[in-house]
Amino acid sequence: MALDIGEKASVEEHHYEKHDDDFAQAKQAADDEHQLTLIQAIHRHPNAVLWSVLLSTCIVMEGYDIVLISSFFAQPAFSRKYGHYQPDSGTYQITASWQNGLNNAGTVGTILGAFGNGLFSHKYGYRPVLFTSLVSICAFIFISVFAPSLPVLLVGQFLCGIPWGVFATMAPAYASEICPLALRGYLTVYVNLCWAFGQLISAGVQSAFSAGSSQWSYRIPFAIQWAWPVPLFIILYFAPESPWHFVRLGNLGMAEKMVARLGSPSQRHLAKQKVAMMVHTNELEKSLNDDTSYLQCFKGIDLRRTEIACMAFAAQPFCGSSMAGTPTYFFVQAGLPTNISFRMSIGGLGIASVGTIISWFLMSYVGRRTLYLWGLAGLSAVLIIVGFISVGNSHSVAGNYGQASLMIVWLFVYYMTVGPICYAIISEVSSTRLRTKSVCISRIVYYIAKIICDVINPYMLNPTAGNWKGKTGFFWGACAAVFFVWTFFRLPETKGRTFEELDILFANRVPAREFDKYRIDAYAEGEGAMNKTH
Repeated sequence: MALDIGEKASVEEHHYEKHDDDFAQAKQAADDEHQLTLIQAIHRHPNAVLWSVLLSTCIVMEGYDIVLISSFFAQPAFSRKYGHYQPDSGTYQITASWQNGLNNAGTVGTILGAFGNGLFSHKYGYRPVLFTSLVSICAFIFISVFAPSLPVLLVGQFLCGIPWGVFATMAPAYASEICPLALRGYLTVYVNLCWAFGQLISAGVQSAFSAGSSQWSYRIPFAIQWAWPVPLFIILYFAPESPWHFVRLGNLGMAEKMVARLGSPSQRHLAKQKVAMMVHTNELEKSLNDDTSYLQCFKGIDLRRTEIACMAFAAQPFCGSSMAGTPTYFFVQAGLPTNISFRMSIGGLGIASVGTIISWFLMSYVGRRTLYLWGLAGLSAVLIIVGFISVGNSHSVAGNYGQASLMIVWLFVYYMTVGPICYAIISEVSSTRLRTKSVCISRIVYYIAKIICDVINPYMLNPTAGNWKGKTGFFWGACAAVFFVWTFFRLPETKGRTFEELDILFANRVPAREFDKYRIDAYAEGEGAMNKTH
């Protein structure tokens, strides 16, 4: 049975009956959120933009290494060190089982890191957890750089994965909490741009070392990861904590200080007003459910919100990113020379970065749901076409380059739709009190999905296993089509909604396809709180 808005409004009214001034300030802050344009938001909240961008840079490290280890499978020096000679091809190859192990070791580590982040960030805040992660990764990188064997390298990748899991789940949650509504989508989507930057830097570094024959042609790319933690540690020392964290703790004085730090000097007098809105949202959610454990994410209203976040993230690996998201190895197996494969990967990842920037403008006009839905349709179409080309021209030079070119198209479509928009979705669909845990759960589901896909993909693509080459596109294209169907029926539109408004829509169990048809006033009483517009 849907929650009655009138009952909920009376709960809020009772809480605020002795604090009418706070209620008025909260309502004014919510109204200001809706009226704020992008340019005004940047002008009034420059520090929020700065700190969100700087802390999201942590994602560069994960993006860098995810491409690094998978692309090493196509590097002759790495294969000679860790692989086995294949008489049929006259080359050294890392077996499909070890490819799975190395790809998934880091992913298993990220699951632990994401789970721990959900526990500790809620209790201690974002900064202490991020400090600890940066210190840890400095030590763990050493193992990967000097690994004498595949088992040691696997352990190094697993340990590095733990802080990567923290970075990947903290950045979108932090961005969504420190930014006003007009900036929220842009700065959560920026997280994906950092991922693309990391992959682009990784591809460029590997291209420079791809022809090397010594052990340093793969050890130096590993060692370059040490370039990130020290400057990030300095940045983090000066970064403000999320004001929402202090609101959840009841420390409103510190919350106001953090809001003041995030805004321009001319806006600091409005800090109390903005904190009043946060308190109003927090109290609304407490009136619905005061439990903030992981278990609550799977109960009642929050179960639906968790499903949306998890499925939106799981679509990323299943729509073909195991095959096309790290394209160097696919290019080699498709028949392109190694040096050309690395260069095309750089070009493709550069185009991917442009696609993310384009997504900023598209999501402001068409919304999250539409962009995500038709992005999946485009990805499915590209992969199925690759499969047909492989069937018809599997041994021709033109066919090889045709498949490689379509993989670059896939990267562009992915980074313009599903890749970046997912971060906006997962940061918006959860309640504020469960946000960190919800983001962590969805990221863990992503990692589990990625493990499944990374296990399947080498056995289809690797010449020592299935050797499907481009025909692998049929499988991933079908998976993308399945997620297209789920998106059509289950993914709501969250563009332009405050967290309070989303709470009300979910509490009333509004169908996903009708989210944009309601006008919400979180401060009105009774039926006036929610009206269908068309």
